[in-house]
Amino acid sequence: MSYLVINGGKKLSGKIVNQSAKNSAVAILCASAMINGRVTLRDVPEIEEVNRVVELLTSIGVKIRKIENRTLEIDSSASLTMKAIDRHASEVTRSSIFLWGALAARVKNYKLYKSGGCRLGSRTVRPHWYALEKFGVKVESKEGYYQVKNKPLRAAYVVMYESGDTTTENAIMAAVLAPGKTTIKMASANYMVQDLCYFLNKAGAKIRGIGSTTLAITGVKKLRSVRSYPIMPDPIAAMTFIAAGITTRSHITIKNCPLEFLELELEKLKVMGQKMALQNQRKSKNGKFVIADIEITPSDLKALDDKIYGRPFPGLNIDNLPLFVPILTQAKGKTLVHDWAYEHRAVYYEDLNKLGAKVTLLDEHRAWVEGPTKFCAAEMSAPDALRPAVNVLVCMLAAPGKSILRNIYAIDRGYENIYEVLGKAGADIEVVKE
Repeated sequence: MSYLVINGGKKLSGKIVNQSAKNSAVAILCASAMINGRVTLRDVPEIEEVNRVVELLTSIGVKIRKIENRTLEIDSSASLTMKAIDRHASEVTRSSIFLWGALAARVKNYKLYKSGGCRLGSRTVRPHWYALEKFGVKVESKEGYYQVKNKPLRAAYVVMYESGDTTTENAIMAAVLAPGKTTIKMASANYMVQDLCYFLNKAGAKIRGIGSTTLAITGVKKLRSVRSYPIMPDPIAAMTFIAAGITTRSHITIKNCPLEFLELELEKLKVMGQKMALQNQRKSKNGKFVIADIEITPSDLKALDDKIYGRPFPGLNIDNLPLFVPILTQAKGKTLVHDWAYEHRAVYYEDLNKLGAKVTLLDEHRAWVEGPTKFCAAEMSAPDALRPAVNVLVCMLAAPGKSILRNIYAIDRGYENIYEVLGKAGADIEVVKE
């Protein structure tokens, strides 16, 4: 285990290059197991979550090798051996449940150990079952594992019980190889879902309606090899760097920001009084998304008059909502944050009070954030949840003095070299090995 020593109160400056999308990468890696051939993925973020998925896939017989930095070659042509599945990798990453959809046409009967991930309260998997059973996938919950039984896939008319990202992605992966025409209504149209669809179409899938909440999928017999597919930039990582810049009152530019998935976030910030400029709008490397560089300038902020909340796309991203909390601590006034999607995530917002924030928890979903407040250094452990954990880091960057942050694995799950990246922009962060 490692911990961080942060000498805070320093301004950031220059340019930060945004990383590739964690949530796209793990889904597309799992979808590569659907292809009886080779896939080359580029711009794969080098993060712990990806490492666990690679371990998981490798353990069942998928061959994965790094060609160069952030480039992986995946060969799934060999027979899969589910009995050899890496139990630890399965249990520590919720991304393991992507195998339900990815292996629906490939493995008849297998056991998948129950997964962990961020500790955000009750996170039901039943919406996955309701969708997948329509295609012939049956998942039974056992003590410590899921028993999965796959019948020959069939096309279906699916109304998503919940417009979740992973739920929609599992349904898409099952539908792609199901003979006939499938319709998925109330689908998530979020960035990682779109990225997965574009990847699958490049492999020969027939998915229409990408970017909408209704998908029409014509099943194909098999998917073909993909010579090269670059993962899109990460809108949540981009928002993290934006939050760090604003909270530390810095003048900084974040490069490679996917605009379509940040537009409402940027509009909220403008209403608060944040000064910014969009530069160099262009297409992402995979040609599917508009990206730009966002310049942030120190600004006097006012609290939002209305509550702020996340929702499925299009809307303020549910994973970007927590990243507004550090920003709101620096805005004059009081803002209600409604984090309805998870039972426990709002509870972590009070952790920032140890650093001088003024957060009042109303219930497990709602909190008042009052500002502006001055941060102070502290020693504490990061919560076992990715975005609340990185929130603590952001606030420590703004807190003058020496802070110590322990239990940083949650941050490492989703951010690539974030301490080095912030360090190059002027932060003083030391990673200490225990």
